[in-house]
Amino acid sequence: MSSERPEALLVMDRKTLLTQFGDQEMDRLRELASLGDPVSSAELSSAKVRRRLAEVEVLITSWGCPPLDADVMAAAPELRAVLHAAGSVRGHVGAEVFDREVLVTTAADVNAEPVARYTLAAVLWSGKKVPFLFGRSHSWEGDRQVRVLDEQTVVVVGFSRVGRRVVRLLREFDSNRILVVDPVADPAEITAAGASPATLEQALPRADVLSLHAPLLRRTRGMIGESELEALPPGAVLINTARGALVDTAALERACRGRDIYAILDVTDPEPLPEDSALHGLSNVVLTPHVAGSLGEETRRMSAAALDELHRYVSGLPARAPVTRRSLEVQA
Repeated sequence: MSSERPEALLVMDRKTLLTQFGDQEMDRLRELASLGDPVSSAELSSAKVRRRLAEVEVLITSWGCPPLDADVMAAAPELRAVLHAAGSVRGHVGAEVFDREVLVTTAADVNAEPVARYTLAAVLWSGKKVPFLFGRSHSWEGDRQVRVLDEQTVVVVGFSRVGRRVVRLLREFDSNRILVVDPVADPAEITAAGASPATLEQALPRADVLSLHAPLLRRTRGMIGESELEALPPGAVLINTARGALVDTAALERACRGRDIYAILDVTDPEPLPEDSALHGLSNVVLTPHVAGSLGEETRRMSAAALDELHRYVSGLPARAPVTRRSLEVQA
């Protein structure tokens, strides 16, 4: 490890800072980097923060970090690394950062695990329609569509960090009817994971469960719309833990009101849904408030991942989870 510690600044909102960086995390950060005044900031425009920014070599970012635009980059001539202690960097890292060849890393791999576990739970329960039966213990008389996991075809859209983990978890339950839809993934990797590659058109009519794990890109916005929902068989369950805008909300409202379709939605578009959305109050729809990913002190695993990246940076080692301009084109 180099004897000189890089100048570092934490950039995130106050709530995130208090949640993700306790005494243990701060002690480790001080061992690896030099912290000035301020130690952290939720903004990058005030005179005091700009003076600090001019000295900083490393930014450790998380939720609430403002965009690192051309103005910010011009104020940070020494910046060499942006280490993100959360998932997607899309909200604050753009061309200006990559043009300077600044190292960017993410803790998205760490955050993918709880999302995959939430998805597994949703898949397991959805086979017996458990989430949709709350309050109906005296009125439900059975359902011909109930299926155990090894009888279900699960369609995973997006062979992403989360999508890969979902396939792995399903395989641990001996599920052998898994289709993966991802036009940029290597079909051989999908097959090696124990799933079968398919197009969306091929997969939808076979889907007992349709689970979304794709990034929100221009080409994926609204990818599940009227025709895709119409292609699903009766009793199919849509699970969305990725981005709400992957689904056409109006089309989903119509489908859930008019067809035998179910939905488990941890993300929506918009988020939260307006009070008058038709999805509220439907017995075939479960809404959770974006809780699939890391929450509370669970997020400190992502802080630890960012600090691991800082250790590797200081030690002259390659990053474990770098983000490049090209990878950001196909990732969340």
